[in-house]
Amino acid sequence: MTMSDPIADMLTQIRNASMVGHPGVRLPSSKIKVAIAKILKEEGFIENYYVTDERPQPQLVIKLKYMGERKDRHPVITGLQRVSKPGRRVYTRMSEIPWVQSGIGIAILTTPKGVLTGQQARRLGVGGEILCYVW
Repeated sequence: MTMSDPIADMLTQIRNASMVGHPGVRLPSSKIKVAIAKILKEEGFIENYYVTDERPQPQLVIKLKYMGERKDRHPVITGLQRVSKPGRRVYTRMSEIPWVQSGIGIAILTTPKGVLTGQQARRLGVGGEILCYVW
């Protein structure tokens, strides 16, 4: 089965798993998904991630992060929103990169310098395609 939007599928799996309290998510790996997982780890939204060596398709395993004790634990990721879709691409200039939740969240962009957060793109002075918002 072919997917028309694997990034949206990744975000949906993370959202669903965190809402029901699963420890992690396992999905087919790609370079862009690994880059997004790396940003989520650097920004403190997930605990860890790794790529398996399975054949024919390597798998990306993401360990989700929760706050609080066992009974009162809440996911660190409270929201994920896909912005640019295959049917409607959304591009932005460096000066127009949006602030997500007044700076609490992050915007993930794909730029000529690679996959970056909105803050990193502003610092480097580049714009690009807005992939998603995370808060």
